Amino acid sequence: MRAMILSAGRGERMRPFTDHTPKPLLTVQGKPLIVYHLEAFAKMGILEVVINLGHLGDKIKAFLGTGSQFGIHIEYSPEDPILETGGGIANALPLLGSDPFLVVSADVLTDFPFNKLPSHPEGLMHLVLTNNPDYHPKGDFAIEAGKILDPSDPNTQDKKLNFGGIAIYRPELFHDCPQGIFPLSHLFKKAIALKAATGEHYTGQWFNIGTNDQLISAETLYRNPIVF
Repeated sequence: MRAMILSAGRGERMRPFTDHTPKPLLTVQGKPLIVYHLEAFAKMGILEVVINLGHLGDKIKAFLGTGSQFGIHIEYSPEDPILETGGGIANALPLLGSDPFLVVSADVLTDFPFNKLPSHPEGLMHLVLTNNPDYHPKGDFAIEAGKILDPSDPNTQDKKLNFGGIAIYRPELFHDCPQGIFPLSHLFKKAIALKAATGEHYTGQWFNIGTNDQLISAETLYRNPIVF
């Protein structure tokens, strides 16, 4: 399986840090956020990684290089303009191959065991959901028997969990997708309507590093796992 790390965003809410440092290179306990993912991939045998580049992308590329220091191989997918989540993945498809692939947001910090994900999901996508954080109490999706339910269904409103920025996608999900800039939510609707979306609820460590306060919280509370 190949993996992609979404790393192109500006990190507007984390200024002034992100004026000079791309968010994936901000550190928790002395280690850049993106390095946690690369080390986890290497431990589970994912050795081909794609990273999309946008804001200060040259700094990410200069820091990570080919990935050899982590025991992996990195290819880069530059974006100008930044294409959002859906457009960024679609742009990188030629680098991701024909098999299902893992996608992780660079600003997620977690001890989730990536090697437990289905390498060939039942449908078009498999999402990892987490407990709803304080800043997103209404959540995104509900699941039942491993299936993602229609989020517009009023019966799901009090059952929704947070999308954790970790997923397996089949390339077919992106067939006939829009060109250029678009969010992943457009394709989520498609997969859910086709009843081709599965998911799981993870209750372990999970942090979204979207603000300076969240970075401070992760610095204090995150416990780096020794093994996956």
